[in-house]
Amino acid sequence: MIVRPADLADLNGCLLFDHAVFTEHVWQMQVQEAEAQSAVTFQSVRLPRRMQVEYPRNVEQLVEHWQQGETILVAEEDGQVTGYVDMLAEPWHEGGWVANLCVERAARQQGVGMALLRYLRQWARSEGLRFLYAEATTKNYPALSLYRKLGFEFCGFNDHYYPNQDIALFFVQVLR
Repeated sequence: MIVRPADLADLNGCLLFDHAVFTEHVWQMQVQEAEAQSAVTFQSVRLPRRMQVEYPRNVEQLVEHWQQGETILVAEEDGQVTGYVDMLAEPWHEGGWVANLCVERAARQQGVGMALLRYLRQWARSEGLRFLYAEATTKNYPALSLYRKLGFEFCGFNDHYYPNQDIALFFVQVLR
């Protein structure tokens, strides 16, 4: 597998990917309110049946990000692009934000997402960034599992983050 910067032809192919995921688990949010305190917890819950989770973003943003010079990497295997990651650099706070990450359905569970994020981590370090941020909906269990497997740590949430009002979970990784 080769990970490399994307070109415009790559992006056109990436826009055709099936961005939806299937999951049998979600992170369920529980809020406990008391007079002087609030507590929020997230718990992994197995669903009674497998569900499809639609991608929460407009994938057309990918072309805009590329035109603005943002970092977009693709994974290529045997001449076919099998996945991409899109990072928005925020040098003023020494961080990069994973804006989009997608692996073509036929290539999932084969290490493509992991390879993309590892390469992105190296690239971010070489650019002097100290943090890599990522987010996913509570329903995107595959992404949540990948981030945690790669050492990202939970650092917050927003309960109305996406246009469809899904909860976003935020993760950070300190780049050493």
